[in-house]
Amino acid sequence: MPRPKVSDIVPLFDEFSTDKILAYSGSLENLSEHPLARAVVNAAKDKGITLKEVNNFENIAGKGVRGTIGNEVMLIGNPRLMKEVGVSLDKHRDKIEALEAQAKTVVALAINGHPVGLIGIADTLKDDAKEAVAKLKSLNIEAVMITGDNKRTAEAIASQLNIEKVFAEVLPQDKAEKVKLLQSEDKKVAFVGDGINDAPALVQADLGVAIGTGTDIAIEAGNIVLVKGHPLKVVEALNLAKTTFKTIKQNMFWAFFYNIAALPLAAFGLLNPIIAAGAMAFSSVSVVGNSLRIKRKKL
Repeated sequence: MPRPKVSDIVPLFDEFSTDKILAYSGSLENLSEHPLARAVVNAAKDKGITLKEVNNFENIAGKGVRGTIGNEVMLIGNPRLMKEVGVSLDKHRDKIEALEAQAKTVVALAINGHPVGLIGIADTLKDDAKEAVAKLKSLNIEAVMITGDNKRTAEAIASQLNIEKVFAEVLPQDKAEKVKLLQSEDKKVAFVGDGINDAPALVQADLGVAIGTGTDIAIEAGNIVLVKGHPLKVVEALNLAKTTFKTIKQNMFWAFFYNIAALPLAAFGLLNPIIAAGAMAFSSVSVVGNSLRIKRKKL
């Protein structure tokens, strides 16, 4: 299954090689569970880089991480975080925008308050993602993207999926607020997520769909868990729910029909007990038989 992967490492100074940037970045990110952090760690391990010991680790939700390696204060995170802490990336804006234009998420590594490198991370679309969005639209379901990625990257990915509505640069604690905003428009919202940051939104949504390959917290917060994590399974789950609800209504109709038709006859003594028992058995068989049709229905 496609996962985020490091695609670009851009040193900002000659004395910092790509391996050195990966060593520092991977060491910091090794203490984080974020998917982008795991991509950096995996890139370092793939190159056989030994990770360093990190002290004073701090996770800055939705933005990055901070820690010390030796006597150096390290910070890795998105450009927004760098701006907030006073690390200027203005001289490197063209490099950042070039990566973002390719639908890549950019994180910067700063040491002692000075940027030393950029890392581009490509979040490869799952093979069936575009088909899943198309099928949702065919069911008159609007697909909306809510992401912590920068606006340029988010819009590039949304364009590939034909998603018109995008909420970008959303902090973890604000994802649930975006769900509330959609609900305030009298919409029923199903939220699909797989990370710790998605848990509040999964709980807030009318239907929380957790990806089984994600974090335990997200799985516990979801109403439905997609074990394999394929986007098309979201469509299948919704179709199964609709089919099941339709079948329940059909079963209720036939159960009430048998009883309403038979009760007056029984009350006036016009229904033989043996026939009544047979009718009741037939009612149960018809309900079970109708329910079993769900197994044969193509979702």
